[in-house]
Amino acid sequence: MIGTISEIIDNSVIVNLSIDITAQPNLVNLHVVFEDNETKVIGEVVNVTMSQLTANIVGEMEGTSFMPGSSSKPSFKSSVRLVKTEELELLLGNQSVLEGQTNFGTSNVYKGYRINVNINDFFSNHFAVLGNSGAGKSCTVASVLQKLFTSSPKPPINSNLFFFDAYGEYTNAFSKLHDINPALNYKVYTTNLQFTGVELLRIPIWLLDVDDLALLLDVTSPAQLPILEKTLKLVPILTGSSQAVIRRKNDIIARALQDILLSGNDSTKIRDQVIAVLTKFNTTELNLESKIAQPGYVRTLKQCLYVDKTGKMQEMELVVEFIRGYIVDEQEEIKEEEMNPFYTLADLELAMDFALISEGILKSEKVFDYANVISVRLHTLANGENKAYFSYPKYVTRDQYIDELLTDVSTGMKCQIVNFNINYVDDRLAKVMTKIISRMLFLKSSTIVPRGSRAFHIIIEEAHRYVQHDSDVELLGYNIFERITKEGRKYGMFLVLITQRPSELSDTCISQCANFIILRTLHPKDLGYIREMVPNISIEVVQQLKNLKPGNCIAFGTAFKVPITMYVDLPNPRPLSNNVDLETVWYKSMSNSYTNISNANSSSKVSALPDVVGIPDTASFSNASSSSSGIAPSVAATPANMIGVNTVPSPTLPQNTIPSQNMQNQSSVAEVPQNLMAQVAQPINSSVASAVQATNAQNSFIQPTGSVNS
Repeated sequence: MIGTISEIIDNSVIVNLSIDITAQPNLVNLHVVFEDNETKVIGEVVNVTMSQLTANIVGEMEGTSFMPGSSSKPSFKSSVRLVKTEELELLLGNQSVLEGQTNFGTSNVYKGYRINVNINDFFSNHFAVLGNSGAGKSCTVASVLQKLFTSSPKPPINSNLFFFDAYGEYTNAFSKLHDINPALNYKVYTTNLQFTGVELLRIPIWLLDVDDLALLLDVTSPAQLPILEKTLKLVPILTGSSQAVIRRKNDIIARALQDILLSGNDSTKIRDQVIAVLTKFNTTELNLESKIAQPGYVRTLKQCLYVDKTGKMQEMELVVEFIRGYIVDEQEEIKEEEMNPFYTLADLELAMDFALISEGILKSEKVFDYANVISVRLHTLANGENKAYFSYPKYVTRDQYIDELLTDVSTGMKCQIVNFNINYVDDRLAKVMTKIISRMLFLKSSTIVPRGSRAFHIIIEEAHRYVQHDSDVELLGYNIFERITKEGRKYGMFLVLITQRPSELSDTCISQCANFIILRTLHPKDLGYIREMVPNISIEVVQQLKNLKPGNCIAFGTAFKVPITMYVDLPNPRPLSNNVDLETVWYKSMSNSYTNISNANSSSKVSALPDVVGIPDTASFSNASSSSSGIAPSVAATPANMIGVNTVPSPTLPQNTIPSQNMQNQSSVAEVPQNLMAQVAQPINSSVASAVQATNAQNSFIQPTGSVNS
């Protein structure tokens, strides 16, 4: 016995010590047993004085099993002793890694005691890895996942881990899996458009539905959703080529033209809008050159749009009758095989332009205000460099696309880990791409038969940037990450959150996590958030978080019977999360350059101001940089990769110096082509007026050219 119980307050037991505490090792965080006949209540020591210790109750032993929780309290007559080795295995797990288990690290409290975790208890739940920058999150995650595939007697070859890598830190962290076991494979996608050795992350645009497009185009109002719905309905029709498809095209175009013709606007505006629509939307049968036959002569539709000097369109009735000939009262059903499911961003833009016309953008300024903005965003996407991320070389279904993500192109073998390096796109697009792929995986997992026969893990680095309480709930009725955390577990869909700012995460997502690995956390707001939001965490555990060393963590949840303080082994290879070595960056790597400058100055008899003061010689700098090139986990080998030649400041040009043409091009703002729909909806501008005059004079119209440290 080490003492007797003197007081029990809530979940804490105070023990008067009967041993010489100065002759004992540190008792804090050790486990004690309050034993009364067959009853054994387990407590964890949280505070020790020279005469007393305080222990919090963590569970109860019943025979050869341990039940976590504090359903019962010890009696005052209970004997108090330290836990025995065989009892410790009931709390922390056995020492050999059995099938279905993986090793996490080593206990900080019980020296050399290995912490082995049941894979089902840990990975079949959502979990979070929290901690400040530099606390060791990246190395902890890399170590846990590496050991998942290497420490278990039987590796999980059917696992599907999708890693959204915010900084590209984990690119090489899992590259040795195939060397360890040929059945294991790792695949990396990049968002760097300049990389040629790594496959570019591409998402087929035709796999995006209304919800995905709403996120991609940053839709802010539910009133904009019908436009997206109509766009997706029209795009396979407008890109088809069968006779049934052409008849449907004619019907759609004719209905829009009829609305324009019967709008009541002045004839000049009606003519201009009809010409603008038919310039962009036409078929071989319905276009500006379509023939309109009358007794004695034949004229084109364009000629019939003539407006006389009195401002009237003399052939209005004839044009309306001709247009109505293409309207079909009973829509002909178009077979799915006659539609074109394989379309591009340009096709989608074309369909949206027409959807806007059919939604009344030509007749209402209010519709124009809220509808045209998404057309402009789609135009920007379709004509900018980001269009590469939504261009796919061949038609695939959603299931085929997911299977291709998980397949090594060179070998055709299945990949267990897929890394998406989203470091090279802005945060908004990175968040949208993360949500779109996550939603695809969720829809896939929810339709698998039998349910739960295949598991997907979505691992998100810097989760506070992506898993937030966005406006998705108000716009779409749900947030995909919140939906995954609430519904995904039964489908085999799990979310892993890695973040340094838990207080910025979605409350719903963090509350649904069943397991936590928490490293050093300092910010009072984050500590308070962890205390309030994380289930089954005591104030003593929260206080320990502020004093943890890098690589040390506290793990608790359904996979751990008691909160465990442990050290996570360093991964091999390590993620590229090193701090910058300023001693190398500031001094050693540039010493040669400064030496050259110093020697040059000392050898000169006449002092002279250099052309550019303080700029190292370019060749010397290049030599200094190249001397430490290559990627390696050690800090000393990183400067050349981390700073490169861009760390040398550019010389300041004299005021009378004219920048080069290249510099002028770089500083100029790219011009965005004017949106066609804006042209259609706005009053006639000078260029259209000129074209009108030419039409009236000649009865012809010239078509316009349209990122242990983390």
